[in-house]
Amino acid sequence: MALWLESDRMGFLLSTVTQEAFINQQDVVQNEKRQSYDNRPYGQTRYVIDKLLYPPSHPYNWQVIGSMEDLSNASLKDVHDFHEKWYIPNNATLVVAGDFDLKQAKEWIEKYFGEIQRGKDVTDMKPVPVTLSETKRAYHEDNFAKSPELNMVFPTVEQYNKDSYALDLMGSLISDGKKAPLYKVIVEEEKLAPSVSAYQNSGEIAGSFKIRVRAFPKKKLSDVEKAIKKAFKMFEEKKFTEKDLDRIKAKTETRFYNGISSILGKSFQLAFYDEFAGSPDFISQDLQNKLNVTSGDIWRVYNKYIKDKNFVLTSFVPKGEVELAAENSELFPIKEESITKAQKNIAKNNGFKVEKIPTKFDRSIEPKKGPDPVLKNLDIWQTKLSNGIKVNGIKNSELPLVQFSITLRGGMVLDDPKKIGAANLMTDIMMEGTKNKTPLELEEAIDELGSSISMYTTKEAIVLNGNCLASKFNETFSLAKEILLEPRWDKKEFERIKKETIEIINRQSFNPSAIASNVFNKLVYGKDNILSNSTLGTKESVKSTSVEDLKNYYAKNFSPSVTSINVVGDVSENNAISVFKELENWQAKTVDFPELKMPEAHEKATLCFVDFPNAKQSQIRIGNLGLAFNDLDYYKAVVMNYKLGGSFNGILNMILREEKGYTYGARSGFYGTEYPGKFTASSAVRSNTTLESVKIFRDEIKKYREGISDEDMEFTKHALIKSNARRFETLGALLRMLNQISRYELPTDYIKRQEKIIKSMTTEEHKALAQQYLHPDRMYYLVVGDAATQFGPLKKLGFDEVYLLDKDGNIVK
Repeated sequence: MALWLESDRMGFLLSTVTQEAFINQQDVVQNEKRQSYDNRPYGQTRYVIDKLLYPPSHPYNWQVIGSMEDLSNASLKDVHDFHEKWYIPNNATLVVAGDFDLKQAKEWIEKYFGEIQRGKDVTDMKPVPVTLSETKRAYHEDNFAKSPELNMVFPTVEQYNKDSYALDLMGSLISDGKKAPLYKVIVEEEKLAPSVSAYQNSGEIAGSFKIRVRAFPKKKLSDVEKAIKKAFKMFEEKKFTEKDLDRIKAKTETRFYNGISSILGKSFQLAFYDEFAGSPDFISQDLQNKLNVTSGDIWRVYNKYIKDKNFVLTSFVPKGEVELAAENSELFPIKEESITKAQKNIAKNNGFKVEKIPTKFDRSIEPKKGPDPVLKNLDIWQTKLSNGIKVNGIKNSELPLVQFSITLRGGMVLDDPKKIGAANLMTDIMMEGTKNKTPLELEEAIDELGSSISMYTTKEAIVLNGNCLASKFNETFSLAKEILLEPRWDKKEFERIKKETIEIINRQSFNPSAIASNVFNKLVYGKDNILSNSTLGTKESVKSTSVEDLKNYYAKNFSPSVTSINVVGDVSENNAISVFKELENWQAKTVDFPELKMPEAHEKATLCFVDFPNAKQSQIRIGNLGLAFNDLDYYKAVVMNYKLGGSFNGILNMILREEKGYTYGARSGFYGTEYPGKFTASSAVRSNTTLESVKIFRDEIKKYREGISDEDMEFTKHALIKSNARRFETLGALLRMLNQISRYELPTDYIKRQEKIIKSMTTEEHKALAQQYLHPDRMYYLVVGDAATQFGPLKKLGFDEVYLLDKDGNIVK
């Protein structure tokens, strides 16, 4: 089936790329540009950098997605010409990976791909590195940014060049970790930004070394530039040790294995190596090239590409704060799209005629499907430690890796309502050292193993994740135990973390998507329900939280009685259990959970609008309170929603994206946890299609209540069941499955049970579920967009209630 589809795409697609189809996709790609670049903070950064770094004749001078002018002026013939020049057999690599019959696969490849005509010869591009005769400095006023951002970019070399490996490791040495000069100067000493990154970005024909600093509000980027140069001087004077380099290499090796953990990942990587490195066998050489980098290589590339060399410097500053731009920067003009009345693109045809491509057999006939893939029975082992900690595990020895998680039920729901965000601060501060290790010592101990350990907070849990080479599992878990049971409560790091968290909250307040999600939560749950909050808390709650608050949270809520451990990878059950028994001295206690009062069912169709002046897109959220994960109807509702908006082929996406071209994507779904979640239908649409999009959402949800066809029911069943074959192939996916089992006390065969629900669902049951749980006349309709042009028309749609809200969800009077 896959070979039939992909061969058709390569050899015979152009027969179907008509003027009508082209115009539709032209709209879709323009919406992708708005969503990914034009309507988000710092979205134009890459565009400005590449225009300054590469000359007009260089392929990297322009963006892959193009400009709005490019997209509008493109013709049908342009698309056909591009496909015929590049999307051809003699410019492609086909990789088949997984469980298949080799002889049969070769026969099918010959059948489906063999007749596709070879194109004109394609000559591999030679490296075209660039140099700068002078430093270029530019600034841009960003409509969406809350904080200033500086990028310093040096031209370097292409991928797989020997120097690219040294530059890659140099980026980590200079920016990654508390010992790194850029971090030490910019974050710790000068307190200019919450973080800093530096990395080598290698393309096929050229590359660059980029330093990015997104500063705190009101910080001058001239000071950031000076701090970078101060960090360079520190790097030269204090240097780095062989032990530092070995730590970076150890992390690189672990990341490499994680990168090829899936069948799809393996196939992509093999194809990529074949196309750009000359052979799929380069997969082993690539890792070795990184491990072979010496200290001498690091200093050589630093002196060759960075030290005293010209660079591109960009300053992206909030609108009206030009004084924050780095000194001597010139305005870089960016043409912005204006909000106009919606109109259909009229693509240029110029009399171009689409010809039918001849084939030796009828390609419209779908190949006979093989048997449905059967989800293999997973050998899940389970046990419980003497203090009550539940443990689940799966052994998987394909790669020398182990992943584990330690989960404590609670998270944000156990926060003091006046100190929302405390649990989130808890997981940040616990990664900053232990009783017997400074923050730097802990970081280095993890890095020396090539491992990663992280903690995060959700609304219902606190999670510690570990990822390591199998040979380092014992040592890695020992560090995880130390983090969990011996927190340091470092006050210096705590103040830094609070400042960083407040900055994240500030930035989200200027992100239309984040605003939509936060306000929608408040509408659905009500402001008095703790679930309406972000796990980050508010600026006020974070400022008021002290280390003593965190100690109190830890003392009350950290206990084996709410803890589970899950582990997957190249480790035996006996070995894992013997390691986990280190936690049996941890004494259990009762943790009290609050009773959360859920709001009454919403009984009206309510329009809420949040003004985001001059937004090129409108963020739409539609829905109401839904079901908890353990509700008997929850998974049935998930299945019921699938054809509406649970996939790319869902009705909402097919209309709003494929038919109308209003958006890059539209989805809907039920999202439940221990507590009732939300039913949400969402999209980001072109501003001047907001009215039409909201109407489509409302009308299609209403229409969906009338039932679906037998054909759509069969499509849903096939899609959901067949996707399980690849759903659990990586360690990360297996770990998530175990987390589900322990979190919701599910049977180990719960996936099989879900498949039975899918198989047994009838169109009658589907209709009954839709009528029970989809009520478009009782939903919140939230829009975040340009009120001046969009709010007025929406008010005429006949909603029961209409409100203009601020970015915190308060009614604007």
